[in-house]
Amino acid sequence: MSMPGFATQAELFSTAGLSRSLFAPTDRYRLFAQLVYPRLAASRPALEKCYCADNGRVALEPVLMLGVSLLQELDGMPDRQAVEMLRYHAGWNFALNRQLGDEVFHPTSLVNFRHRLAQHQQSALGFQTILTALEEAGLVSRQSRQRLDSTQMFGRVSKMSRLDCVRESLRLALQEVAQGLAETSRPAWWASLWDRYVESQADYRASSETLARKLAEAGADAHLLLEWLPEQTEGLVQGEKARLLARVFGEQFDLRASAAPQPKSKEPLPAEAEAVLPPPSTVPDGATVPAPKPEALSSGAAESAPPPAPEPEPLPAAQESGPVVEPKGKGTLASDRVQNPHEPDATYGAKGQGQHMKEHVGYKVQVAETVCEATLAPGEPTRNVLTGIVTHPACQSDEAGSLLMEAEQAAMGLAKPPVQYVDAAYVSTQKLLQAQAEGRELIGPAPSAVQKDGRFTVEDFHIKVEERQAICPAGKTNTQCSRLEEAASGKVSYCFEFGAQCHDCPLRQRCVGQDQRHRSLAVGEHHTVLQARRQEQRTDAFKERLKHRNAIEGTPSELVRAHGLRRARYRGLPKVKLQNYFIGAASNVKRWLRHTAWELQNGLTAALSVATAN
Repeated sequence: MSMPGFATQAELFSTAGLSRSLFAPTDRYRLFAQLVYPRLAASRPALEKCYCADNGRVALEPVLMLGVSLLQELDGMPDRQAVEMLRYHAGWNFALNRQLGDEVFHPTSLVNFRHRLAQHQQSALGFQTILTALEEAGLVSRQSRQRLDSTQMFGRVSKMSRLDCVRESLRLALQEVAQGLAETSRPAWWASLWDRYVESQADYRASSETLARKLAEAGADAHLLLEWLPEQTEGLVQGEKARLLARVFGEQFDLRASAAPQPKSKEPLPAEAEAVLPPPSTVPDGATVPAPKPEALSSGAAESAPPPAPEPEPLPAAQESGPVVEPKGKGTLASDRVQNPHEPDATYGAKGQGQHMKEHVGYKVQVAETVCEATLAPGEPTRNVLTGIVTHPACQSDEAGSLLMEAEQAAMGLAKPPVQYVDAAYVSTQKLLQAQAEGRELIGPAPSAVQKDGRFTVEDFHIKVEERQAICPAGKTNTQCSRLEEAASGKVSYCFEFGAQCHDCPLRQRCVGQDQRHRSLAVGEHHTVLQARRQEQRTDAFKERLKHRNAIEGTPSELVRAHGLRRARYRGLPKVKLQNYFIGAASNVKRWLRHTAWELQNGLTAALSVATAN
C-alpha cells in the first residue's frame, strides 16, 4: 500500500472548530488532541516503514489508526464499536483531528493495522512514543527510580491433557497433509489414522489404564507419520502443523531401541501338516499362525481343519522390529512444552505453593514503574508512569523477565535505574553482586532458606566464607571447610562441617538430622553478600525503604481491571506483546491527562481566587 497525504491541521471552516466550544479546558478529549495527537503525528516516519512508498492502493492514514488503537484501550472499545465511535462521537473526532461525517473504514482495517505493526517489528511504537512525550513533559527521566513486578496472563486456549495435546496435534497434521496429498498416494494405514484422530475423539471418562494405552498408541502413530513424511514432497515435510507434531512428539515421547526377534529353529513338518497351513499368499505379514493340533495330523485333517485366522486390522504401532515409542515420565517433561497445539507459545506457569498455588497456561507480564518520592498534594493524581511492559512465556522466571526488561528499556534509550524496588523473586546472589558492581541498589528481600523438620537453617549460622569460618547457634565453630567445584558448570561452593562437637550438643535435636552424625552446611562462594541482605532486611530502615515497592501491586491490578490484561485477546506471543504495549501506552496516557487536568484545574481555581479577591 502507498502512503496517503497527511495534514496536521484541520480545515479553517470545519466542525472541529465548533467542537472547541463543546469541551472544557480539562476535558480529556481536548487534552488528547493537544498533548497526545501531535506526538502521534510526529511518529509518522516510523509508521511509514510499514508501508510501501508508492506502490498499491492508497492506505488508510496510519496516524489515525494508531490514535484509534489508543482510544480503544482508553475507553475499552472493540474494533467494531470503535468505528461506530468515529461515526457518531464528537470527542473521538475532535481528539483525532477529524470532522463529524468524515468517511470511516471497516473494522477489519484495525486488525490489518495491528498485523502490520507486528510484522514490521513496530509493536512498541505506540508505547515508546508516549514514553518519549512524557520525558519531554518532565514526568520521567532517562534514569529514574523504578519498581518491578509481574502478573499472570491467560492464553486464548484451554488447558489440555497430554493425550488430548498429542491427539489434536495428530489431527491437525493429518488434515494439513491431506490437503496436498492425492488419495492414490496415501499409505495403507492412512484410513486407520484418519478415522482414529480426525473422525473420532477419545473418551475422557475412560479408565486411567485405557488413557495411558491410548497415549502410547498415539505416540506410535505420530512416529509412523513423521517417519513417512520425509519420503513425500518437500512441501509436506515443511508444513507448519507437521513441524509442530514433530515438536510435540519430541517433548512427550522417547524412542527406545528394541532388539530384533531371533529366528527359532524349526523341525521340518510332516507332509500331512503342510496341508493344514494356509497357502503363503494368504498369510498376512506379521500374522501369527496357530500351531496345528495333534489330531489335525491324521489323514483327512485337510477337510476338518479350521479356516485360517482373518487378517487383523493393520496397526501402525504393531511393529516387531525398530524403535519402541514410550511416553516420557511426568517428572521429565520440560516446562516449555506445547500445552495446546492451537497456541504453542502459551506455556504452563505456576505461582505460589500448596493450596495457594495458582496455575495457568499463557504468559507472564513484567511491569516497570517509576517511583516518585515527593509528597503529593491532597487530591493530586500519581506522577508515576510505566517505563516498560514485557511479555514472555509463563514458564520463565521473574529473574529472566527482569533481564528482558533491561534489554527493552535499553532499546528505548533508558538507563538502568539507580534504585530498583522488587520482591524476593528478583533477588539472588548474582543480582546483588551485579548491582554492587554497577553502583546501583537492588532493594528487595532475599529468598528464605529451606527449612526441614523445624531444624536450624543456614540463616541461623554466622558464616564468613572468606575466612572459611562458620559459627552455629550454639556458638561452636566448624572443624572443617571444603571447597567444591562442579566440573560442568564451574560453580564453586563451600562445605562447612562441625564434626564430633555435635555429639553432645544440647541443640542437637533442633540442628542435626536423624540420619546425620554431625551438621554440615553447603553455601555458595558469595554467600556473604546474601547473608548481609538477610540481616539487613530485618532492620526498620530497610522495611521503611521497601514500602516504595508496595505501590506496584496496584498497577497490575489497574491494567487487569481497566484494560483486560489478565486474558489475551489474540493467539501468538507477537500479537499478545502488541496488545500489552497498547495497554501500557493507554495507561500512561490516562495518567498524563489526569495529572495535566489536575494542574489546569488548580491553576484555574487559583486564578479565580485572585480575581475574586481583587
